[in-house]
Amino acid sequence: MSALPCPAQRLAREIAGNPFDLDDEHAYRAWRELKLADAPRSAEALTVDLHDPAALTAAQRATLLDRCARHNMALYRSSPVAADKSVARELGRQIGLVRLDANWLADEDGISPITVREGAGPAGAFIPYTNRAIKWHTDGYYHPAQRAIRGMILHCVRPAASGGANQLLDHELAYIALRDADPAHVRALMAEDAMTIPARTDEDGVARAAQAGPVFSVDALGFLHMRYTARTRSIAWKDDAPTRAAVACLESLLAGASPHVLRVRMEPGMGLVANNVLHDREAFIDDPQRPRLLYRARYLDRVARPD
Repeated sequence: MSALPCPAQRLAREIAGNPFDLDDEHAYRAWRELKLADAPRSAEALTVDLHDPAALTAAQRATLLDRCARHNMALYRSSPVAADKSVARELGRQIGLVRLDANWLADEDGISPITVREGAGPAGAFIPYTNRAIKWHTDGYYHPAQRAIRGMILHCVRPAASGGANQLLDHELAYIALRDADPAHVRALMAEDAMTIPARTDEDGVARAAQAGPVFSVDALGFLHMRYTARTRSIAWKDDAPTRAAVACLESLLAGASPHVLRVRMEPGMGLVANNVLHDREAFIDDPQRPRLLYRARYLDRVARPD
């Protein structure tokens, strides 16, 4: 394979080869050493204080881009403001996130208010719009490759009265753990038919066709992309021994006490910008007078590289 840029580290450009090529052990080992040495051990280590997410200073923008280049995500903290979706949209624009994915449950501007909607239209049937826990996943795992969700923003307007914390895991660190356990796990999860999401139907017929694809893939620029859900319903894994072993290993990793899994409970004005890393959400209890509200923006772009 031709040499590809190593996307996860400032120093990665010095590494010759492709660390995501299972036949290029030298590039993988060099990249792995850099990645693990730089891995954050707390959510606070990823957090950037912003005066106004919609109007970043040059230094704030540079820090966010640097964190995302190194760790595929950054958290930010800012002063609480009234509910205003333009904060997420303007923040995205400043860091290279422009092509919003206008999924069918998003508002007309492509940004989704994530709040409990039980009994309020079709969104109420989907777990993100309830107070239930959400298992590990990456966003848009049911999309075709040409509509892959590369970047995302979550902006907290109001937290729940209790609960609702997220766990976060850089998907490149998950890749390392699986490859270290057995390269065959990665090979199985890179198969084009590794994971299939069955079709979604409604009263008019097929609303979304079945979507098969890999869990791990490498895009044209050399960036690792992950497509995954820990759901056990509405998902079909390739029925062979290598895939079953790989999925079991990944499930064990996500259920374990990895030092690379970061936990954060976002407060008003806090948010996440990310290259669609693995994340989950614990169940929560709402204050009926001030229900939990986050704005979610999903993009076909990755966060821009540092200047």
